[in-house]
This record gives sequence, C-alpha cells and structure tokens, in this order.
Amino acid sequence: MFREVNGLPGHVLVIHAVVVLVPLLALLTVAYGVLPRWRPRLDWAVVALAVVTPILAWVATESGEELEEVLESRGYPAEGLRKIHEHSEYGETLLWFTLGLAVVALLLVLSTKGFARTRDLPRWVPIALTAVAVVLAVFALVYVYLTGDSGAKTVWDGIV
Repeated sequence: MFREVNGLPGHVLVIHAVVVLVPLLALLTVAYGVLPRWRPRLDWAVVALAVVTPILAWVATESGEELEEVLESRGYPAEGLRKIHEHSEYGETLLWFTLGLAVVALLLVLSTKGFARTRDLPRWVPIALTAVAVVLAVFALVYVYLTGDSGAKTVWDGIV
C-alpha cells in the first residue's frame, strides 16, 4: 500500500514531512504550554499538528517496513540490512514518542481552553501536561535526529 508513489519509494516522500512536522509539533506544544499569552495564536496549529503528525509518522513507519521487505527480498547484504533494521527501530520509537506528544498536546489545549468540563480542573493540570510535553518533545527531537541520521547514513554509504 505504501510501497511506491509514481514509481518512487513512498518512504522517501513521507519522511521529509515527518522530519519537519515532528520538531514543529514539539516546539509549538512546548511554546503553547510555557507561553500562555501565545495560546490563542498557537492553539489551532498545535491541534492540527497533533492530528496530522502521528498519521504521517505511522505512514513513514509502514512505508519503511515495506521498503525493508523489498530490500530483503532483493538479497541486500546482511550488514546493510542490520543498519536498515536499526534505522527501523529508531523510527518505531519515534512513532510512539510522536503519538504520546500528540495526545499530550491535545489534552493541554483542551485543559486550557476553558470548556465547561475543564473549568473544574485543578490549576496544576496544564502545568503537569506542559512538563510531560517538554519531556516527550525532547525525546521526539532526539529520535527524529537518530532516525534521520541513521537513514541518511544508509543512503549515503551506498547501502540503499
């Protein structure tokens, strides 16, 4: 399903969106949490990124797995497949951190918008969600780097 788009590996096309949107989700979610004045300007962007980014991260993961299967079936060397598998593991971890960050981002926006159900929330809830968002953002940024770096090295080292 995610193998090719117009003859190009689908993974190559999707990863660029993930490399841009995950850091953007991380930075805007943290900004939303720590800069209350900016919340009315950032809320729509945080919600949109929290919905779109995990979907694209999942598509990147699935398309990467399909690309890995193609390379295995073509008999790529074991060392190359090991590096590709390492890249794949980083991508899986990135997906989970992105999903967690997206959920926390949505909860943070909901907890600060003053909806009838959230008015009774304790004041510490947005602070706690912001703290969790900061931790998840750091891990998401680290794993974007690790995933991208390991993927780029496999391409530029001539493995793929």
